[in-house]
Amino acid sequence: MTRILYVDDEADLREIAAMSLELDPELQVRTAASGSEALEQAKQWKPALILLDVMMPGMDGPATLTALGIDPATQSIPVAFITAKTHPRHVNDLKSLGACAVLAKPFDPMTLAATVRTLLR
Repeated sequence: MTRILYVDDEADLREIAAMSLELDPELQVRTAASGSEALEQAKQWKPALILLDVMMPGMDGPATLTALGIDPATQSIPVAFITAKTHPRHVNDLKSLGACAVLAKPFDPMTLAATVRTLLR
């Protein structure tokens, strides 16, 4: 099983993402509602990929990515940002922070698992 951590402050999106990712029997999904919760889960659970919302209250996506990169226990976990701001300059800025990808939000629930599989290759 490949572990995926989906991080978003919006409960509806966490539920939709988890359900769509779990359509793939090889993916095991956990969700987190905040950056600080994501840090804890990433350390304990060691996901193969983190899907991380950019705009969250408190610790936002970029701050969470920075914290993950500082901790030796989590620095090797790839992170893909999820954002509604998909202007090329914004996407490039996010990638320059160290994200492996930037996915558009809202995402297509029917193709999210396939997108994740592509990122994991």
